[in-house]
Amino acid sequence: MKEKLHLLFFPILMLTLLNTQAQTKKGWKLTWQDEFNYTGLPDSTKWNYEVGHIRNNEQQYYTRARKENIWVNNGMLCITGRKEVFSNEFYQAASSDWRHKDSIAQYTSASINTFGKTAWKYGRIEVRAKLPHGGGIWPAIWMMGEDRKQVGWPKCGEIDIMEFIGNHPTDIYSTIHFPDSLKTSRSSGSKINDSTVSNSFHTYALEWDENKIDIWFDHKRIHHFIIDSAGSFAAPTFRKPFCLLLNLAMGANWPGPIDDAVLPQHYFIDYVRVYEPAN
Repeated sequence: MKEKLHLLFFPILMLTLLNTQAQTKKGWKLTWQDEFNYTGLPDSTKWNYEVGHIRNNEQQYYTRARKENIWVNNGMLCITGRKEVFSNEFYQAASSDWRHKDSIAQYTSASINTFGKTAWKYGRIEVRAKLPHGGGIWPAIWMMGEDRKQVGWPKCGEIDIMEFIGNHPTDIYSTIHFPDSLKTSRSSGSKINDSTVSNSFHTYALEWDENKIDIWFDHKRIHHFIIDSAGSFAAPTFRKPFCLLLNLAMGANWPGPIDDAVLPQHYFIDYVRVYEPAN
């Protein structure tokens, strides 16, 4: 009996050791994580929801804590974009605002964030994910200044670690948005080409300090941004805390029209890990 218990215990021990090693990076100390090693809705101590029609004239309606759009199971988070009829709780009969004028939404999805929970100033933000695909699909891993509600966009700043759009099916975009003195926005970005992002997991990461922002795809640096290059007006934008967002948008001008035939689509996230330099 003891020998059988040893045989059962050994693979469990090996999996634990491998997981611990995967979270350890030379030069970095793990300070925050969600490994999604549970079943149910995302951990409410770590994540908040956006609800409704939010930005960019996107067609999806973001739902709150709804299993059909967001669920954790089998060690990962799944965000699902669907075609379905869903009531708009923010409907206003006399409104011309695209967010409020329709009583019914035709598509649903989910968007979670750490606003009001956690924000970071510098460090390494790392997300391992497998992306959905198809016309109109727009998954993202991104960050905005914690002061978004107080100062608005673009003054709050935006760091797009990963954006993937359905009408460019092999391109991964990384873009940094910041204000200029005329209250308009400027940006610095790059894109790479990879045909495996929808059928394989890849690691998308940001490394950020007081001087620079680097964005990584697996072990390849794909964008390098010197903060002072934004100019004296905008540089302080990136020397303050930022929050993290994970979402699956659908429609709008950039990703193109939604291909209903490919729906539902699933955006799988294996983990989110945040590190600070190990001194």
